[in-house]
Amino acid sequence: MTENVPLGPGAEFDAIRQLADRWGARASGLGDDAAVLRLPRGDALVASVDSAVEGRHFKREWLSPREIGYRSVVAALSDLAAMAAQPIGVLVALTIPDAWRDQLLEVADGIGDAMDVARTRIVGGNLSGGDELSITTTVLGTAFAPLTRAGARPGDRIYVTGALGGPAAAVRLLSRGEQAGAFRDRFAHPMPRLDEARWLVERGASAGIDISDGLIADLRHLAAASRVVIDVDDNQVPRLGGVDVSLAMHGGDEYELVVGSPGEIDCAEFERRFGVRLSEIGRVVDASGSDVTVRGARVAYAAGYDHFSR
Repeated sequence: MTENVPLGPGAEFDAIRQLADRWGARASGLGDDAAVLRLPRGDALVASVDSAVEGRHFKREWLSPREIGYRSVVAALSDLAAMAAQPIGVLVALTIPDAWRDQLLEVADGIGDAMDVARTRIVGGNLSGGDELSITTTVLGTAFAPLTRAGARPGDRIYVTGALGGPAAAVRLLSRGEQAGAFRDRFAHPMPRLDEARWLVERGASAGIDISDGLIADLRHLAAASRVVIDVDDNQVPRLGGVDVSLAMHGGDEYELVVGSPGEIDCAEFERRFGVRLSEIGRVVDASGSDVTVRGARVAYAAGYDHFSR
């Protein structure tokens, strides 16, 4: 592990020292101009970046500072899971308003929690002042053969991990000023399916995407990339108790995985291994277009979450 580099005086650098102390062994090499990482021979570098902005992606009254830090980084780690990549490092850029300065270390604790979940480390980043809290996370991973959205073919089975609808149900309740109840944990503490993704690839998964914008919306991305039509059986879509099927199919912030596989994957073995459901929910039925149908019927277009819509 690379040691952190000593920094000179200044309020910004005092904050970096506080963060480094807080993260301990979960951060290394902080303080230099750039991170240096070595890749396993033959592997590809897989990189993604995700931003979480106060008022757009989260509301302060809905989540604790620790939960905000955790969720923000997990959203980026889930992109590595979608490509079946092994994390090797994370870069975190924080914009900290004066109103958040006292909670900086609590936000950092949540980021550290995400490092523990992913078994990786923070290797660099940036600090800035600003008007709104913003957390921009760059995740770096490796994969010998990354899973992409473009590998689905006619006849493939479509599988989804977990049970859907919890985060959307939580947001619906919180937006009404109500308690999120049993749905809160799925909203505040999503899990990036990193180990699950690599297991699925080892058993034949050939296309995949994580559910950030909604099951149907993200399946449309998969269908477009693979140039296929995917048919979903809504009766087979797994959902949490108390969630209607429409919310399960269109709600975002799940960070579960949807994969296509030319062969059958043992769902029972998956659940025994990870303690998480794996459900077959549809098939790739055609290569003459790019669409998602539900039991053969076209569904009204739903964009899912859109960063440029309110």
